[in-house]
Amino acid sequence: MLAIQKSDNIGYPWRNQVALPGGHVEENDDGNLGAAFRELKEELDISKNQIEYIGSIGHFQTINYRDIEVFTGIWRERNTVKYDQKEISRVLEIPLRGLVQTHKGRYFHGWMPDIEYLEYPFKDVVIWGVTAKILHHFIELFFES
Repeated sequence: MLAIQKSDNIGYPWRNQVALPGGHVEENDDGNLGAAFRELKEELDISKNQIEYIGSIGHFQTINYRDIEVFTGIWRERNTVKYDQKEISRVLEIPLRGLVQTHKGRYFHGWMPDIEYLEYPFKDVVIWGVTAKILHHFIELFFES
């Protein structure tokens, strides 16, 4: 899984948090998917033709009740990512196997824990909030198949 850690900008409400690449839909975007591909290019310099698009995994609500749609795909043409360090402090490649082990070890399978308990630690960071909800849902999809 490819994730980003937000920069440590004082006053920024999501500073240092782990998130998935993405952002807001702009007027010129071709819907949510178009915005997702544009944001991926802007944030990490990964273009649409490097991704094998799989599909949407659904809509999720942030803690301030914003609706976000999450898309998934496979990064086929891997190259070095480029990002603005004012916005992103680092890019994290998180093995799915470790997330699944945490999911099973904390008995998350089959239920959605409260937001205070739903966390996925990885190295020196903790994935929580809507990003953890998205990961939980994604991992549960594997158990269903």
